[in-house]
Amino acid sequence: MSANTQTGSEPAIETQDLVRRFGDFTAVDRINLRVAAGSFFGFLGPNGAGKSTTIKMLTGLLAPTSGRVRVLGHDLAAEPLEVKRRIGVVPEDLSLFERLTGAEMLSFTGRMYNLAREDTSARSRELLELMELADEPRKLVVEYSHGMKKKLALACALIHRPEILFLDEPFEGVDAIASRTLKDLLSRLTARGLTVFLTSHVLEIVERLCTDIAVISEGRLVAAGPLAELRRGISVEGQESRGPLSLEDYFIKVVGGTRDADADALHWLT
Repeated sequence: MSANTQTGSEPAIETQDLVRRFGDFTAVDRINLRVAAGSFFGFLGPNGAGKSTTIKMLTGLLAPTSGRVRVLGHDLAAEPLEVKRRIGVVPEDLSLFERLTGAEMLSFTGRMYNLAREDTSARSRELLELMELADEPRKLVVEYSHGMKKKLALACALIHRPEILFLDEPFEGVDAIASRTLKDLLSRLTARGLTVFLTSHVLEIVERLCTDIAVISEGRLVAAGPLAELRRGISVEGQESRGPLSLEDYFIKVVGGTRDADADALHWLT
């Protein structure tokens, strides 16, 4: 199974037979992805399927056991710094320095990307305002709510104007207001040509935002392509007359799950 979401032009992300093993356990098994520049790409799978391991390999945080990764035309193993200069990453664990203020965290990030002091300062102000984090400038990150930390992590990933944005579960634990802010911002960014690579368990958000998806299960790619085409290409018994398949139904179908609980399960509660 290969995820080929474009033809012709240079893809934003491309992998060839990507493998990652931990001892005898194969977390990612010969994944082939091809993600179009400017697309909003959803990378889905059950818990433990290999999503976070894959995204860590795509961003240079984890070396593959074998296989090849190309990002923006550059071989990640041969040119890791060039790739990292041009991508933004919001990891699931956020990796923020919690004894800094939001402004200090953005200032530090800008320095790491070698931005001019004036650019860092101006962009930090704009990002803090956009993320609604500017009202309490002396508050330390350790005092932020989970949603505030998510928004600050996204601001840090955007300050250097990346060409690809990798997001690992960005909506997990985020309230409805913060979620709307993030979704609207991401939609505007992709409309301007940014490539977004998103992992999320919130299928409603993926269905709303993503143009293309890939589904991984037990380390292997089981489906990939434009979302609209994938949903038309599969049927669920009794649902042919309901129109296009929902992403939830499609996902459960391809990973081998079921929507109905076992009638005999937890009989002592019913």
